Amino acid sequence: MLNTTVWNRWRYSLYAPVYDTVAQRTFARARRRALNQVCWQSGMKVLLVGAGTGLDLPWLPRDLEIHASDLCPAMVKRLKDRACRLGIDVEARTMDAERLDYADNSFDVVVMHLILAVMPDPAKGLTETHRVLKGDGQLCVMDKFQSDERPSGLARRGLNLLTSAIATDITRQARPLLDQAGFVIEQDTPVMMGSLFRALIAAKADHAEPRPAKPRPEEPRPEEPRLAESRPAEPGPTEHQSG
Repeated sequence: MLNTTVWNRWRYSLYAPVYDTVAQRTFARARRRALNQVCWQSGMKVLLVGAGTGLDLPWLPRDLEIHASDLCPAMVKRLKDRACRLGIDVEARTMDAERLDYADNSFDVVVMHLILAVMPDPAKGLTETHRVLKGDGQLCVMDKFQSDERPSGLARRGLNLLTSAIATDITRQARPLLDQAGFVIEQDTPVMMGSLFRALIAAKADHAEPRPAKPRPEEPRPEEPRLAESRPAEPGPTEHQSG
């Protein structure tokens, strides 16, 4: 199988200059919906695993302590540039998601967007995520998944030999992976292309507890430092204005 850590680092170094052209608009709505499911609180310590060029940053609340990691140095450089443009303080590091260099129980929220279907060993990556996530923490996943109800057919597995080498695995199932790693899924929302792309909120199985039903409202975040909001002036009466 060509999907290895070394191969992924090399190919994403090649993809980095054009990655935003493909991924920024394509996944913006799905990213926003996924992050809006998190029960955010001021001051949370957050880790973006496989953060790429930082396309999640515009959709995060401002009052967080944000850490980010990615396997590819070229991606991390672009992430730092984006954080600078947005005026966001981010501690970004080059790191393998299957070998996270963080202490146990470090983060309130871990975000894994479009990485579980890419990494060579997603079970190992989720084990590491489980380790660094606090007992009452939240795991936010957004990715493409094969149906949990049935395994991939022969044709899909054959096509996967190609897709996993150049882009992404198309045979992985969310619930079995998260269950095996010790997570319980609390929310599961289709966000793109029917139910192919799903946004999941999960908790550690031995700490799962009810959370508020309504998450913090999403905040629009332009690709530049946010300016003070202003209301448009209400139109004054004119002879053409209808009642």
